Amino acid sequence: MPPVPQVDPSEFKGRKLGRVLTKMGKVTREQVHEALEIQKTRRVPIGQLLVELGYCNQTDVAAALAGQAGMAYVDLTGIEISDQVRDTIPSENVHAYQVVPIEYNPTSRRLKIAMKSADNFRAVDDLRLLMGFNVEAVVGDSALIDGLIKKYYAKHESVVDVVSALATDAKFKQLEGRGESIDLDAVLEAASDNQVIKLLNLVLLQAIKDKASDVHFEPFEDEFKMRYRIDGVLYEMVPPPKHLGPAITSRVKVMANLDIAERRLPQDGRIELTVGGNPIDLRVAVLPTMWGESVVMRVLDRSNVELSLDRLGLREDDLSKVRALIQRPNGIVVVTGPTGSGKTTTLYAALQELNDIETKILTAEDPVEYDIDGLCQCQVNEEVGLTFAKCLRSFLRQDPDVILVGEIRDLETGQIAIQASLTGHLVLSTLHTNDAPSSIIRLVDLGIENFLLTATIEGIVAQRLVRTICPKCKEEYSPKEEELMELALRPEDVRGRRFFRGRGCENCNKSGYRGRMAIFEIMVLDDDMRDLIMKEASTSVLRKHARSRGMRSLREAGLLGIYEGQTTIDEVVRETITEE
Repeated sequence: MPPVPQVDPSEFKGRKLGRVLTKMGKVTREQVHEALEIQKTRRVPIGQLLVELGYCNQTDVAAALAGQAGMAYVDLTGIEISDQVRDTIPSENVHAYQVVPIEYNPTSRRLKIAMKSADNFRAVDDLRLLMGFNVEAVVGDSALIDGLIKKYYAKHESVVDVVSALATDAKFKQLEGRGESIDLDAVLEAASDNQVIKLLNLVLLQAIKDKASDVHFEPFEDEFKMRYRIDGVLYEMVPPPKHLGPAITSRVKVMANLDIAERRLPQDGRIELTVGGNPIDLRVAVLPTMWGESVVMRVLDRSNVELSLDRLGLREDDLSKVRALIQRPNGIVVVTGPTGSGKTTTLYAALQELNDIETKILTAEDPVEYDIDGLCQCQVNEEVGLTFAKCLRSFLRQDPDVILVGEIRDLETGQIAIQASLTGHLVLSTLHTNDAPSSIIRLVDLGIENFLLTATIEGIVAQRLVRTICPKCKEEYSPKEEELMELALRPEDVRGRRFFRGRGCENCNKSGYRGRMAIFEIMVLDDDMRDLIMKEASTSVLRKHARSRGMRSLREAGLLGIYEGQTTIDEVVRETITEE
């Protein structure tokens, strides 16, 4: 291969190609004029004409084009890429953008990439935006770059590859601009296409590998988004062409045994998979929207859930309180918190502890999230009239010891739960409230009498999930005063305390967080508290009394997590409220 001409990009940027080649000493002015005369009759790039005339070679032209774009041309012959440099860009990005990293400075995050053509701006912009690198691009020989990709990034099909292939596939063009008028046969044909199936499988495998809790397929006016939620935060995937939305949605409906022809009503279904030997349940919810059907798949990876009280992250004193509550012969224990705060996992862990040969446990859930041996689990179905209240009534005739009610939603369910606890059963349930003390007022608002609450409620557990700092990029830092003020702390309050955060790395998707932990607020009712409830005391009075009896608030539990280096100030501020 001829030597690569050395070009100073700043000298040639924006100049005409013939002028650049002349400056490089590869051609003369007369040769350029000769090529320009030929170009008047043949619409061919001047670089190609000069090569055809034998005045320069393809490498010279490539180097001149790079210089014209303000980029250097490098000789990649015999180049070796270290593991550190190789790992800067994921394989799917390398294949999608057809670039290779050749140098990397971790301190300045400056990454030098070699690409085949100077007009591949998208690669530079995307790597800057997606990965936060200071990208410097150079141009290299196409064949050598292909060789490096083959050598260092063994080809494996990624979501990006499949989306790119689908975008250029002519057979899907007929679906474009058809909206809801698409013929069912056309949708079914598209849904059973190998590329669509491959895309969906790759998305699901990626989600399971990244320990995502939900995968979202969302149609909008001009695009079709794919997102997944990891540790409570949504991340976007490469969006497929909008006209493939119905095909992807239909493929999910086929997998979940739903009615493909029904596009006007919400539908719910379930897909069971085994990935890497682990059973994975996917709960599918289809919702008709203005621009098509939105699909959310809830990933329930049983191998990923620790159904044991010891593994929930309860502190020693909290753990003993919870154990004492669930060992009561009767009464109601309520777990409260917003959607996605881990209430179900806590309740299942409690049931797992109580689950032995001598205990009959019945559950009424909507839907049944994990199917556990030894429990009689009942799926609520409002459509046929099987409500929580109806399930509970039947439960009382089934001779149970412990009853789990998915949620106390209305007065009827609350009354039967109270009746069940008064007749000698332990009842576990959930509520949606901000903290433990406000749950009492919520139950009163439902219409439950104060004296019934005081007779039955044994304890209320409020919880939140906060993201934990990624162990691979954890670093110590000093928080600013305004950060501390968000937690109502002054610098003197935290003197001698250490604070940590995640810098962001490949292990945590650049977020600085990996995994989540629960923080708890446990309010056990005593006689004084019951008197206050009978006197219709306000939430703040109940909270004050509970705090005086040793209840640790959610904010305080979060602070302990911060001081122990498990989570950050941002997370605790986001998930908890300041006590009055």
